[in-house]
Amino acid sequence: MFWADKIADDIKEKLTGSLIVRDEKTASGRVHIGSMRGIAVHGLVTDVLNEKGVDAKFLYEINDFDPMDGIPTYLDQEVYKEYLGKPLMNIPAPDGTSENFAEQYASEFIEVIERSGFTPEFYRTSELYLSGRMNEVIQKSLEGAATIREIYLKVSGSEKPEGWLPIHMICEKCGSVLNTKTTGWDGSEVQYTCSQEEGVGGSHGCGHEGSSTPFDGKAQLPWKVEWAAKWVVVGVDVEGAGKDHSTKGGARDVADNIARKVFDFKSPYDIPYEFFLIGGAKMSSSKGQGSSAKEVADLLPRKIFRLALLGTKPKRAINFELDGATIPTLYDRYDDIAEKHWDASEDDDARLYELIHKGEAPERYYRMRFSQVAFLSQMPHIDILEEAAKDKGSELNDIEKGEIHERVDYALAWLKEFAPERYVFELQKGNPEFQFSDLQKDAFSQIAKYVSDNEELVGEDLHHFVHSIQKEGEIDAKELFSGIYQLFLGRDSGPQVGWFLSVLPREYLTERLNV
Repeated sequence: MFWADKIADDIKEKLTGSLIVRDEKTASGRVHIGSMRGIAVHGLVTDVLNEKGVDAKFLYEINDFDPMDGIPTYLDQEVYKEYLGKPLMNIPAPDGTSENFAEQYASEFIEVIERSGFTPEFYRTSELYLSGRMNEVIQKSLEGAATIREIYLKVSGSEKPEGWLPIHMICEKCGSVLNTKTTGWDGSEVQYTCSQEEGVGGSHGCGHEGSSTPFDGKAQLPWKVEWAAKWVVVGVDVEGAGKDHSTKGGARDVADNIARKVFDFKSPYDIPYEFFLIGGAKMSSSKGQGSSAKEVADLLPRKIFRLALLGTKPKRAINFELDGATIPTLYDRYDDIAEKHWDASEDDDARLYELIHKGEAPERYYRMRFSQVAFLSQMPHIDILEEAAKDKGSELNDIEKGEIHERVDYALAWLKEFAPERYVFELQKGNPEFQFSDLQKDAFSQIAKYVSDNEELVGEDLHHFVHSIQKEGEIDAKELFSGIYQLFLGRDSGPQVGWFLSVLPREYLTERLNV
């Protein structure tokens, strides 16, 4: 059974009535591709629940209330230094036009989410605080401070000092939330100081001492307390998180205990998931590390992007290499699962194809392999639609032509920015510098004769002929194939040899073979 169906069925067994599925992201900079893992897991589970007759709604929170705790590397450090420690909603946007810092990066991420085919209902953290919806859980947190301290100690081993309060006041004078330290709570106001000592990320407070209500957006709960509080306020039934939060004694464990013991609320159904890695590394939005969600989404059409997001079980990491073979491999996998769907297979791959297309999968049509498209798009003499028709064995229909054009566009973008050297080709001109052996030269002569004897070159037939040279002669496979690629590409490897030779201009082909 496909992973999303399995999770949805389990949720149906354990929960009843209408369900709220929730996820969130702090808009502290360009949102990295890793954040799409949560979108995909929660979004697809919501879709499948609805498909199975459950009234499920996916809510996505843009956290614009967290403080800036670091300046992304792509921003002017001097300009933004003064905003360290302040809520993101109160920091000006780098583009000078967005409402605030958080909104600039949130809007870019929301566009990627919608392009990927998910449609959550978006809201902002600031709305929860400023509207007063968080007031009751803030009151309960302050009244239950001793219980929360005990939970931190017993569950995660984190010891809070005597008198510690689970609240971060926003300084009335400088606006910092990262540098304030609470000193007391009298039941209506919290007393605090705004420390001038260097804090997280190099932030500094102003030295102000004050007393203020913690309600109506004047303060923020610590994030593990806040996490549990949001479950209560929003009424969350289903919410997963990255595996780093879901370990014993981790943030989820702490939040679960706070929800139960302080707010008398059953924590949501959990879906732990692994990371979306770029080149094996986890990324950070606030530090400007890793590829942004937009950067990756721009390289892939929706169906391939959804395959990348949905085609791996949540408990397995997705390792995406822009400068590796990930993109050609994704296209090959897409073509494979399409065939399974069209053959009416009942396995997980066929179900995956159906979910990629959200129940509107196209009828069977011809696709040229992405790696072939990537190669042919670099050959200026080639009419790629003609080659595709030859490969198909008949004329292309409009859907097939559209697919070829789409693959060409995405291949060219990938080749320009990220493709590894083995996918980038340039036909050699002039006399080759490589010294070919007599066996290689003899093989070239045999191929040249085959070309002259055959008016039409069919890739598969030529491929078999080249292999026959190796099988029937003295030359070994490595020497033969590396020689061919050196002759035409100046390197030891290349595309499938018969198909590759068959698409070269005949005059150029025979000229190079008669070296």
